[in-house]
Amino acid sequence: EVSLLIYNDILDTTLELPVTLDVTVDAEEPNPNAGMVTEYALYQNYPNPFNPSTTIRYDLKNPGYTTLAIYNIVGQEVAKLVNEVQQSGPHAVHFDASGLTSGVYFYRLKSGDFSSTSKMVLMK
Repeated sequence: EVSLLIYNDILDTTLELPVTLDVTVDAEEPNPNAGMVTEYALYQNYPNPFNPSTTIRYDLKNPGYTTLAIYNIVGQEVAKLVNEVQQSGPHAVHFDASGLTSGVYFYRLKSGDFSSTSKMVLMK
């Protein structure tokens, strides 16, 4: 328990209020400090819908060559966010879509034998 002190300079008094803080983690976002990764995972981007930027989080079970690309609705690649060897563990990539038009896009993660695709919506 913590106390919150509020000072009123007009009355020259201080009011002390006890405060209890409850911390919750959004179920849509993985906790990057949650420990060792045991599975590959691609999470829903957050926020979604977004304007103009969003964060894509994923977990890599094993180190390896990893790609993360963005595709438009007709399957054309519009951005490559990751194209390198990455270590195992949790990862997060910021995507700025300010140069794209509103619409539905897909993001695909590939690493080793793992591949996963998710949908996101850009609303300007």
